[in-house]
Amino acid sequence: MSSESARRFPWVLTVLSAIALVMLLGLGAWQTQRLQWKQDLIARAEAAADAPPAPLEEVLDAPSPEFRRVTANCPGLGAAPYVELQSLVDGEAGVRLISACVLPEHGVAVLVDRGFVADEISARPPTMQSAEPTRVTGVLRRTPAPSSFTPPPGQGRFYGRDAAAMAAALGLDTAPVWTLFAESSTNPEWGALRPSVPPPAFANNHLGYAITWFGLAAALIAVYVALVRKRMR
Repeated sequence: MSSESARRFPWVLTVLSAIALVMLLGLGAWQTQRLQWKQDLIARAEAAADAPPAPLEEVLDAPSPEFRRVTANCPGLGAAPYVELQSLVDGEAGVRLISACVLPEHGVAVLVDRGFVADEISARPPTMQSAEPTRVTGVLRRTPAPSSFTPPPGQGRFYGRDAAAMAAALGLDTAPVWTLFAESSTNPEWGALRPSVPPPAFANNHLGYAITWFGLAAALIAVYVALVRKRMR
């Protein structure tokens, strides 16, 4: 390269373009890894949903309890205290009744989403002290943390699955990590309570994001080459 060409060569543009290119390629590679992770997660959830229910105590000891179908014998669950979680099911407004299921032999507790009650129904299942076991079948999921925009609970009604606040309202010492979404009714005699397991919220847009980042990297290279050619003429 002659001294005149060296003076014309856009060194600053080259350095900035190289930094931007590394960042774009890194973001594309990261989204590719996220795509593989999300596909594995979806496959695991689908396999767990197709598997027969297993005892809750056994599933909690497994390496990957989430999305597993389980059966549990919860003392007094049909008449247990509950908190109400504001919810929508098939476009209908209402609440979900959330109770605690304590497993004394296992030393843990889980939250149980007993089902959905429409807003037009003011009645609720009775609550009382009972040790009678209620057998429930459902799907185990990690309790999601509420977002920073979720309103705080008030008058026994929650607007997000705040495990710590629900645990305190239900008299638990620690916040349960897991929520059991009931598939079977905890109160068969009370038809207004409808078990409802929400579908897994899997947004798998990582392939589109990866294509976008790699496409921007290719566009950056094309623009850089065009500018250098124009500068060196």
